[in-house]
Amino acid sequence: MTFADKALLHKRPRSIHRGVSFPRRQKYYPSPVDWREEILYFLLVDRFSDGEEKNRPLLDRCNLQEARSSQPNDEPWRWDLWAESGANRFQGGTLKGVISKLSYLKNLGITAIWLSPVFKQRVHEDSYHGYGVQDFLEVDPHFGDRSDLVDLVAKAHDEGMRIVLDVIFNHSGSNWLYPPGTPGGIYAPVYKADQYDFGSWRGDIGQSIDAIQGEDDGVWPVELQDANHYTRAGTGSLDAGDINDPNAEHKRTDFVTLRDFRLDRISVLNDLASCYRYWIALTDCDGFRIDTLKHVSLEEARNFCGAIKEFAATLGKDNFFLVGEIAGGDFNEDRYLDVLDRNLNAALDIGQMRLSLNSLAKGLAVPADYFDGFDPGNASMGSHRNIGNRHVSILDDHDHVFGQKLRFSSQAANEHQVVGGVALQVLTLGIPCIYYGTEQAFAGPEPSQRQWLPQWGSSDRYLREAMFGPQHPRKKGAEGLSPSYSGIDQNMPGFGPFGTAGYHCFDEKNPIYRRISALSALRKDYPVLCHGRQYLRPISILGLPFDVYGPGEIIAWSRILDDDEALCIFNSHGIEVRGADILVDASLNPAGSQLTVILNTAQYGDQLNVDKLDVDKTDMDKPNIGRQAPKRSDTAYKVGSKIPILRTAEGKAFIEIRDIPPSEVLVLMNHPEKEEGSVYPDE
Repeated sequence: MTFADKALLHKRPRSIHRGVSFPRRQKYYPSPVDWREEILYFLLVDRFSDGEEKNRPLLDRCNLQEARSSQPNDEPWRWDLWAESGANRFQGGTLKGVISKLSYLKNLGITAIWLSPVFKQRVHEDSYHGYGVQDFLEVDPHFGDRSDLVDLVAKAHDEGMRIVLDVIFNHSGSNWLYPPGTPGGIYAPVYKADQYDFGSWRGDIGQSIDAIQGEDDGVWPVELQDANHYTRAGTGSLDAGDINDPNAEHKRTDFVTLRDFRLDRISVLNDLASCYRYWIALTDCDGFRIDTLKHVSLEEARNFCGAIKEFAATLGKDNFFLVGEIAGGDFNEDRYLDVLDRNLNAALDIGQMRLSLNSLAKGLAVPADYFDGFDPGNASMGSHRNIGNRHVSILDDHDHVFGQKLRFSSQAANEHQVVGGVALQVLTLGIPCIYYGTEQAFAGPEPSQRQWLPQWGSSDRYLREAMFGPQHPRKKGAEGLSPSYSGIDQNMPGFGPFGTAGYHCFDEKNPIYRRISALSALRKDYPVLCHGRQYLRPISILGLPFDVYGPGEIIAWSRILDDDEALCIFNSHGIEVRGADILVDASLNPAGSQLTVILNTAQYGDQLNVDKLDVDKTDMDKPNIGRQAPKRSDTAYKVGSKIPILRTAEGKAFIEIRDIPPSEVLVLMNHPEKEEGSVYPDE
């Protein structure tokens, strides 16, 4: 029997040290050689799928009103209830739901799925996001159980996909209270530089209890039930202090009400590392996304990551993926990557680079704003991005620590503009990560309805619509765990996509899904797009000298690997066609040669008719998801087309590209076909 077989015969262990003997030198699913060859997909388990989409209709984007039904008490649709549902309730997504969508993800071109935290939360908290852990050795029952997670990883591996778990070792859930009379209160007291007394553990409904008894009390496993395992400094600033100072306020503070671990005690770090060793051994997962890494000291981060890396290597996972969430921008990301070195594979690129990527894809920035981020001379993270395997590219995610909390498509100039953003991720240096719903251009309700939404643009909830379209959310607290309909709150609408309820959005015929699928397939087929060097290409427009122009002009860059050149071309303007002459490498493209079109996203663009879209025509002068790019009767530059290499008077090599539709992408190659090669006899 395997470790998982034995573990699943019993309840989860109460003690990580007394209840578990870890496997050693057993055969597990191997790591990829290079994570640059993977395309990640980040999903919130609660908001992705419940596996019951067959019982709901597919959302018709041209008739959103149909998906805003009256409430059970015959009251009309209420935006305040829809928004409240998204902020404070589990919607019902499960691990079995994720299993049911593996083919959907595989067809999109996804090779690695990053799951939001699946570990057990406090029952009364409704922390659907998963970052407030109460039991570090159990799956939250809203999502399923440990066997469901083991099954998901195994089935993903059968499909050639990998699973990355989201883990937290900086803090636990709000599992205990400060003493009565503590300045600022028992939940989030005023920060202090030393330590408060411990108050009491919390019971199953959040009450103060004298001792931990039941599985919903306090925290588990038992090793974490030591009051001295916690910093107990109250709630301070998440930014105050120097990034290098292990005692800085941002490293000691509770994360609002989530309790900071005292990681300078080596036993605490070892206990937490052992908890996560357990999940590797049990599930055969392929990597961890590490939450709030900035909030642990550099030494603690290095020790934790080293312990995980070493354990994974004993199971044959010699490139177990560790990617850190390091808030604060380029400098902080660069610092942790430098110090942790090989113990940390990559950082999530969630700082200014994400904003630059968004702006460039919308035609609102000059190309240098983004491409200079790869230059060691222009950006703190430049040397790491230039390698290509040290950063995970992010267009959208679940909390947008920089900028407005709005999905890309909520302010897009046309329906498919998000494809340009994904193309920049997939075709430039780095490990691309697609956030769930991006492939369906999730955007929230249409602009005319957003005035009714509390905290629009500043609340995480609008980044977290439920893709499977529940009719209703779960009830609060323990009631929401009741089976079947008894756990459903029929007085509230589900937090479905685009401000709806009862309709799902798993549409593989969506032109945006099809475009992204084509981009993913191209990256898989051409190694130059994963491993090639990167060069921003000068262009000439309207007879002007070759230079880099923008905003809103053609953006071109080459990826070069050996003698392969892939030229990537993107019209960054959202509503107008664009063209340019584009320089290419003269030595790789001799006179008389040609480049071949290997991708044209416009060929996947059967766009919706704007007159049928369910939007107010008064909104059409504003950037929003309802605006459509001009429709062409034919598609120029079809795949297989040949573009001749021309020469300037000075001998520079270039090609002419004309009339690229808004937000569309071309990729051209000098050697498009596979070749076996040959050896010729001497003459």
